[in-house]
Amino acid sequence: MKKLVIVESPAKSKTIEKYLGSDYKVVSSKGHIRDLATSGKFGLGVDVENDFTPSYVPIKGKSKDINALKKDVKNSEYVYLATDPDREGEAISWHLKDTLDIEDNYSRVVFNEITKDVVLDAINHPRKIDEDLVRSQETRRILDRIIGFRLSKLMQSKTGGKSAGRVQSVALKLIVDREREIEKFIPEEYWSITADFKDFKADLEKYHGKKIEIKNEFEANEILSKLSNAFSLEDVREKETKRSAQPVFKTSTLQRMAANKINFAPSKTMRVAQKLYEGIDIGSETVGLITYMRTDSERVSNEFVHQTMDYIKKNFGEEYIGSIKVGKKDKNMQDAHEGIRPTSIYRTPESMKKYLTPEEYKLYNLIYVRALSSLMANALLLTTTVLLENNGYLFKTTGSILKFEGYLKIYQEFESLEDTILPDFKSYKSKTIVADKIEKEQHFTKPLPRFTESSLIKEMENLGIGRPSTYSTILTTIKERGYVLLEDKKFMPTTIGVETTDKLQEFFSDIVNVECTSAMENDLDLIAENKQDNIQLLKDFYGKFEPMVEGAFEKMEKKEAEKTGETCPECGSDLVIRNGRFGTFTACSNYPTCKYIKKEEKETIELADCPKCSGKIIEKRTRKGKNFYGCSNYPKCDFASWYKPTGEKCPQCESLLVEKKDKIVCSNCEYEKE
Repeated sequence: MKKLVIVESPAKSKTIEKYLGSDYKVVSSKGHIRDLATSGKFGLGVDVENDFTPSYVPIKGKSKDINALKKDVKNSEYVYLATDPDREGEAISWHLKDTLDIEDNYSRVVFNEITKDVVLDAINHPRKIDEDLVRSQETRRILDRIIGFRLSKLMQSKTGGKSAGRVQSVALKLIVDREREIEKFIPEEYWSITADFKDFKADLEKYHGKKIEIKNEFEANEILSKLSNAFSLEDVREKETKRSAQPVFKTSTLQRMAANKINFAPSKTMRVAQKLYEGIDIGSETVGLITYMRTDSERVSNEFVHQTMDYIKKNFGEEYIGSIKVGKKDKNMQDAHEGIRPTSIYRTPESMKKYLTPEEYKLYNLIYVRALSSLMANALLLTTTVLLENNGYLFKTTGSILKFEGYLKIYQEFESLEDTILPDFKSYKSKTIVADKIEKEQHFTKPLPRFTESSLIKEMENLGIGRPSTYSTILTTIKERGYVLLEDKKFMPTTIGVETTDKLQEFFSDIVNVECTSAMENDLDLIAENKQDNIQLLKDFYGKFEPMVEGAFEKMEKKEAEKTGETCPECGSDLVIRNGRFGTFTACSNYPTCKYIKKEEKETIELADCPKCSGKIIEKRTRKGKNFYGCSNYPKCDFASWYKPTGEKCPQCESLLVEKKDKIVCSNCEYEKE
């Protein structure tokens, strides 16, 4: 009889089976095999009166997989549960053990990378399932089920919103709050004064040693009237400064950097990273190219440090060897395993390029270069600060030149640095320098920008809400629910998104907020460390939450739909005007029993084939009168774009080409039509 190894992914199982040989059979659970039932009180699948005992059922469509796994277990002499090295993976192993009736002839094995040496080492150093990690994950799942089911039911009955959740509603609130800050922002006027010399410019900074603020044109003119074109060279300071490389990626920084530098949405980043982690056929072997991509740690192994520093010495010289970069430890950092890095520094992006798709290469190159640069020496800059005096007014200019490139030798494609060269002031014979002109310029303060996917992830991480494995899902959910739209890659809340947020804040402000959500994450960490009682946590929360829900069901005003005076041709009920993701539409009041939607009889021009279904892209209009382009099969298909499709497809990725400002660009990649 063979030894059985159960992993989560079919791709991973193929890679690992090649490492272990004929004595082992490696199979896949294909992710979770069971979840909470939808029975019992409120359909929670949790017995709230009996210490929140969960009721689990097989996930729909998984019965065949479970039966096959049971057969494999029965025919094996020993079982290794090798699911992912995080809480979710620990929970999946526990569910497998329980569902497949695995007794004591099992071990839990974990590995942060899928390479032969690491996998074999994990098999030789097994352990039992960590019950504390399982309890933490189970508590999170129960909390998410209680909050999600109860609030979603409330929103559906009162506002027309599709769902609400423990973290997604807080993320949506961040977007709505930012939008309101922008709407109420009142720009304030200010002015700057700049002296323009032959080889440089200098900005007004101080007056008689005090920081100066110029609030209007009158004040600017008054200052200009006191200035001459002759400036006195007051001081020249030179200082050597260092610029350090960043640590290796963690999940949040990878998602943010990929969004900013290679135009990958967080969901795409995680999908491609999963493939790089699980294994790539590189000719002579199948190997995972990166370590596990769901992590909030920036730590790297000693083996990788030694290997990489040796690589740097051989390829760049000893002077390029740096030190280990340790990022600031967040209060909620679990640090369960390493940061995201290549499994071997010798598998360079160029040597792997022929085995990778263009998307895989872009992400692997980003991860590789970041990890390599993190162990390289600082860049050294010579910074020059020059102070110029004019009738009590102090002007300043700065310049810098790169003395030693250090890590920028390989990281400059992602972090640009240009020299700002100033004249050699030390060689000036005269202390007086004459400006060609002195100019004033008007400015206005600006509000904080709308969140991008990158900046929202950063904000969530800073506030301690969500986890590395959830950021991408949260962003996808609020988009799919129609609560937000992405315009120029920035989040804008929709009408229903604002209404949902306002109603939640009216009745659940003590729970749907950053502080409570962050504290809950901390409590879940304490459960994982066996420092908090999970049942007491659930009791305390539910005892506070459920009365709020019951009060909201009773007191929250239901948004009534406006009748049109027509009747539904399918069931005879009244037709009403509803608010949808893309504005108003006329539908049956008997929804969801009757799903009739009236088609507006107006001339439509088909611009292109829909990339998501068999429909056509047509011009539409929001309730506020703004044009956009959506699928003719709405609401069955939710494709939408603010930019007009040309009808052509991108020659690089086959996505739609759209008109954006004065250019024709790809709606998905960086292609721009000449």
